[in-house]
Amino acid sequence: MIDIDLNMVNWARAQFALTAMYHWLFVPLTLGLSFLCAFFESIYVKTGKNEWKAITKFWMTLFGINFAIGVATGIILEFEFGTNWSNYSWMVGDIFGAPLAIEGIFAFFLEATFFAVMFFGWNRVSKKFHLFSTWMVAIGSNLSAVWILVANAWMQNPVGMAFNPTTTRFEMVNFAEVVFNPVAVAKFTHTSSSGFLYASLFVLTVSSWYLIKGKHLEMAKKSIIVASVFGLISSVFVVFTGDQSAFDVSQKQPMKLAAMEGMYKGEKPAGLSLFGIVNGDKKPGDAQDAFHLNIKFPFVLSYLANRSFDSFVPGIDDLVYGNPDEKIESVASKIEKGKQAIQDLAKFKNASKNKNSQLTNEALVNFKENEKYLGYGYLDSSEEAVPPVPLTYYAFRVMFILGSFFPLLFAAFLFFTMKNTVAEKKWLLPFGLIAGLLGIFASQSGWIVAEVGRQPWAIKGLMPVKVATTNLTAGNIQVTFALFLIVFTLLLIAEIKIMLKQISIGPEETK
Repeated sequence: MIDIDLNMVNWARAQFALTAMYHWLFVPLTLGLSFLCAFFESIYVKTGKNEWKAITKFWMTLFGINFAIGVATGIILEFEFGTNWSNYSWMVGDIFGAPLAIEGIFAFFLEATFFAVMFFGWNRVSKKFHLFSTWMVAIGSNLSAVWILVANAWMQNPVGMAFNPTTTRFEMVNFAEVVFNPVAVAKFTHTSSSGFLYASLFVLTVSSWYLIKGKHLEMAKKSIIVASVFGLISSVFVVFTGDQSAFDVSQKQPMKLAAMEGMYKGEKPAGLSLFGIVNGDKKPGDAQDAFHLNIKFPFVLSYLANRSFDSFVPGIDDLVYGNPDEKIESVASKIEKGKQAIQDLAKFKNASKNKNSQLTNEALVNFKENEKYLGYGYLDSSEEAVPPVPLTYYAFRVMFILGSFFPLLFAAFLFFTMKNTVAEKKWLLPFGLIAGLLGIFASQSGWIVAEVGRQPWAIKGLMPVKVATTNLTAGNIQVTFALFLIVFTLLLIAEIKIMLKQISIGPEETK
């Protein structure tokens, strides 16, 4: 068995989480604001009105500031796979590296090529070519997200690959299956639409500040109309894609769904928890109640999970200890088979080294019988397969509740702006002022659900996080964690200061 320093593993997790969460402060704004800039400029080219050109250039400046810092944190995030997660990179580099390479070669080059034209091409190229460049930057930015999310989705639902016992690596056998992984499709559509939503909230925040201050009123109102329409449409997609994501989670990651709902005992039919107070002392298999308080919608979870209002949804205890009636195998059984797979793999390697073809073939046959349980062989107990329940549960509630509130906010801003009374609605503008911050909370919560909810797996069922790390000491990672925390915080402060400075200047005055 591999000797693992869990303190080092936890610090590696913390550093990756730190980098990812800082990175995700910038990415959704890039995804959505790039398209909003394209919308604003399209209106300018269509109408020929210089006020729309000023609006476009203003939001484009904020996009550029955010884009630059997002790229910096993203590069560091990808480098960490090599520095802190070298075992993972070694074993799945053939698969995981492909979408990341495509993202760098194709999508990033696409947006980088037209980025300079978008920012410096005003009055140097034709209106239509400049507009084309802006659209290409928007498309390129979102294509980058496609490949990153394909890679992430493969970790959640590994498909299109085979394990090579000779090299002890996972190798790609079907690229199309990796790309069109149902989890990848749902993840991209949900993540991109949530980015569009967040960028629209950001526009509401800046525009609401202008309305409160009585500055740039026409620019603010026009920005609100476009952002509210875009945000309202995006909200509908977020709900639709969120439903599909929940269905995919129930089919591919039932333990994550159980943690999202704080559900220990399976139910038929199962109700969706609207909000509850989780019992933090609750452990799998004990007799304690899972909640101190729980408000539920009857039948809804059964439908979301299985498209049937009367279906069974397994809980944590069912998934950990097994449920013969529902044909659910226990984690203990999977661990036993996983350990056997590890032993047979070792026998295969030894027999191959000694060039004993008979033992090699026998060991390979035995290994194939339990290959799909390989990752479970590295778990020390059945309970280790359970992700942190309270954090996953509350993060999902934050995302869900805020996601339900945003369409109402967009609708209210759109309605009163169209009636030209939005500046008079003193009760509404404070909500707009904090809309961007609420968008950050919702977006970060969504990623907490996705990543915390899949623990302890780096690759679901095949590789626990604790065996994916690099052979470093906890002290090494603590030093870089502190350095990254300082650098990222300084970058965030710098972005906020530059953004606020630009917002205080406002758009160029039009003649």
